Amino acid sequence: MISLSARNVAVALTCVALILLPAFGSDFFVDFVATRTLMLGLAASTMVFLSAYGGMVSLAQWLIFGVAGFAVGNVVAESGRGLNLGWGPWTGVFIALVAATLLALLLGILSARSTGIYFLMLTLTYAVVGFFFFGQVTTFSGFGGITGIDPPGFFDDRPKRLYYAALVLSMLAYVGFRAIARTPFGLALQGVRDDPVRMSSLGFNVQLHRTLAFTLAGFVAGLAGVLNIWWNGQIDPTSISIGPTLDLLIIAVIGGISHLEGAWLGAFVFIGANIYLRDIPFLGSIEGLLEERLLAEERFNTVIGLLLLLIMLASPDGLAGIIARIEHGIRLAFRRSNPEGDGSSLRTNGQ
Repeated sequence: MISLSARNVAVALTCVALILLPAFGSDFFVDFVATRTLMLGLAASTMVFLSAYGGMVSLAQWLIFGVAGFAVGNVVAESGRGLNLGWGPWTGVFIALVAATLLALLLGILSARSTGIYFLMLTLTYAVVGFFFFGQVTTFSGFGGITGIDPPGFFDDRPKRLYYAALVLSMLAYVGFRAIARTPFGLALQGVRDDPVRMSSLGFNVQLHRTLAFTLAGFVAGLAGVLNIWWNGQIDPTSISIGPTLDLLIIAVIGGISHLEGAWLGAFVFIGANIYLRDIPFLGSIEGLLEERLLAEERFNTVIGLLLLLIMLASPDGLAGIIARIEHGIRLAFRRSNPEGDGSSLRTNGQ
């Protein structure tokens, strides 16, 4: 049973606001900012899930995200680079999800015995290998990438429908990940996160739990990759290079890698900073220097790095951690001012 906690109320109100957003938001904000936020948040949620519940910080999630996109491109596109199979878009979705899930299963099997920095570096190696594979194997892409990838007719030239698809999948992923954490599998996975040696001595298959969690996260990352290719219409190896891979990690850390909500919160901050910080006076341009943009792509990385540093100094748990501490402080202040209501307050806010 879902408790009526401040966290659940805040999430529910946010979902209601997102459902109503197309009614009062601008087309640019809904079709670009919000849709991109939901897609990146969906991808980042797989990293948060593995880290928060499994103790695995994976840098392979963006590779799996990209593999789903390349699979759709090769299956759907009828000309240009790639296999050019010209099959239906929904067939492409099925093949993309199967490919992403099988790849996640394989990588999970290979990585299940690694922990900590070794797991991180191993998954980073997967990302590097994936980048060069799609760049050099022209049968599937080449560095020029695949273009002209159309979404199914239901979404073609209907960006609001794509927005709602991203919203529904994000909501399902959020609810699903939280529900899994309460199942016997999820509880065992958290035990593996805390003390794998003891869990192994109790008879739990540590490698199997890690592999299954990695596979589940890969399936969700594949869903995000399909949405991205429908939204973007093209994909190339640069889009799954080290830069975007680290961007996904930055999104998760900004939002709070220990909080599932942080995936979408971090994505919103990252996308918003990339778009709107460029228009701030004295940051967007300097008069007398040919209107040179101070927040060009190479300088944006510096700005987002400083933003990440400030957030990490204020809260190692990211923005979600800051919000949680503010909520906890308000709750404590309320209890101190109403000592007779402590028991009922505890029951109401229990998670």
